[in-house]
Amino acid sequence: MPQSVPADHFMDRLRYLTKGNHGTWRGLIRALLGQTEFALGRLASHTRPDAAGVERLVFVCLGNINRSAFAEQVARALGANTCSIGLSTTTGAPAFHKAIESAPRFGIDLSGHRATDIKDYEFQPTDLLLVMEIRHARRLVAAGLPPESIALLGHWGSPHRIHIHDPHTLSDAYFHTCFTLIQSAVLGLVADMRARWSPCLPDERLSDL
Repeated sequence: MPQSVPADHFMDRLRYLTKGNHGTWRGLIRALLGQTEFALGRLASHTRPDAAGVERLVFVCLGNINRSAFAEQVARALGANTCSIGLSTTTGAPAFHKAIESAPRFGIDLSGHRATDIKDYEFQPTDLLLVMEIRHARRLVAAGLPPESIALLGHWGSPHRIHIHDPHTLSDAYFHTCFTLIQSAVLGLVADMRARWSPCLPDERLSDL
């Protein structure tokens, strides 16, 4: 008969998996809640943007020194018209040192990144704001931005993960997981925008003329 795993060993392994895949217990819970809200159809307004009306991809997180900074550079490398902002940051702040150290594994350089606070950002009707968390989407809506201009970046990721937890001050393993999720989501988003001829990307049809 198979031997049972001692409870303390089981919890150690569970903590290890949670730390590497979700950052914290809170990250795991928010990920589960996000997937549940998506399954219940409550996030439709933030997962179906009008690609034809999008001229710029604006990546949003809290500090604009980790997640959105990385997402912006991934999208820029793919040819997108893009920028990034933070909901609570200091304009001009550099990327977090762990983000700078983790990004080269994905072919991205964040050493020159400087944060932009939302108060220094001017919304354009053709912007698509891509957030990492549901609460960030709701905060933008509460600030008066149109819901149809806000989307959850993780919807385009593989694996699908509505909530992309903040890696700030967390483990190197979770930084890698977080950036892997973001890179996948940005690749999926850009592919979707390109397939629908979004003006946020160069019109490849013109290169054939």
